[in-house]
Amino acid sequence: MDKPLIVGVDGSDPSLRALDWAVDEAATRGVPLHVVHASRWEWYEGHEPSFDINRTSVQALSDHIAASAVERALRRTTTVKVTSEVLPEDPAVALSLISPEAGALVVGSRGRGELAELLLGSISLSVAAHAASPVFVVRGGEKNLRGGFRTVAVGVDDAQEADSAVEFALREAAARNATVDVVHAWRCPAREVPDFPSTAYDDHQRRATELVEDLVRDAMASHPEITVRQEIVEGHARTALLAASRTADLLVVGARRRKGHIGMQLGPVNHAVLHHSSCPVAVVPHA
Repeated sequence: MDKPLIVGVDGSDPSLRALDWAVDEAATRGVPLHVVHASRWEWYEGHEPSFDINRTSVQALSDHIAASAVERALRRTTTVKVTSEVLPEDPAVALSLISPEAGALVVGSRGRGELAELLLGSISLSVAAHAASPVFVVRGGEKNLRGGFRTVAVGVDDAQEADSAVEFALREAAARNATVDVVHAWRCPAREVPDFPSTAYDDHQRRATELVEDLVRDAMASHPEITVRQEIVEGHARTALLAASRTADLLVVGARRRKGHIGMQLGPVNHAVLHHSSCPVAVVPHA
C-alpha cells in the first residue's frame, strides 16, 4: 500500500476513533495519512440546511475540524506525514471521488446528527458501497481495535471473486504479524425438504471444502510466512462472519462494483457485518 490512507472526519467521537485507528495503521505501513473533512457534513445526517447559514462560519468550522484532527494525529505519532483537506461537497460523494487516490479509505461507524444512534451511518454505508479503493469502517471493542487477537478474518464465497479479498487479508496479516482465518459458510437447501437425498448434503460439503482448500493452498504458496486457517461452517454466512469478528482485529469482505449502477451495491451479508461486526471491517472491491 504505497498510496496514502485517507480518513474522513467530522469531529464526532466515531470519526475521531477512526482517526486514531488510521494513524496507527499509517504508522504500521509507513505511508502518509490524509485527513479529509467535507464541509456539508454537519447537516448531512439528520439536519436540514438553513437558508440563513453563514458560509464564512461554516468554512471556519470546517477548517477548525480538519486542523484539530491533524493536531490530534500528530500528538499520536511522530513518524507519519499528516496532511488535510476541506472539500465543499457532500461527504459521501467527496470521499468516493477521492478514493482512487487512496491506498484505502477509513471512516467511522457513524457520524453526527439526529441519526447518530444508527449502528452504521448513511455516509459510511455509501462510501463502503461506492469507493474505488478498499474501505475500512472502524467499529468494535477496544481489544479488537488494538489488534489484541492477532487475527484477520476473511469471508469467501465464490472462488473467482474471493481472490482480491484474500490477497488483501494476507497483506493486512503480514503488516500486523497476524494469522488469517478463511471463513466460508455453506448450506444445503435440499435438507429443508422432506426425503432429501443424502448425496446432496455430501456434495455441498465437499464443494465447500474444496473451495476453501484451494484458496488456502494458493494463499500459502504466495505468503508462506503467514499461518492460514480454515473455518468451514454449515449455516448462514452472516452468522459465521459475525462470530469470526468477535475474535478478530479485522474482518475482510469482498464487494462487487457495478459501473453505472446507482442503487444498492452491497448485498445483505455485507450489510449485516457492517452494521454488527465486533471489529473493524474492510470492504474490498472485486478485481
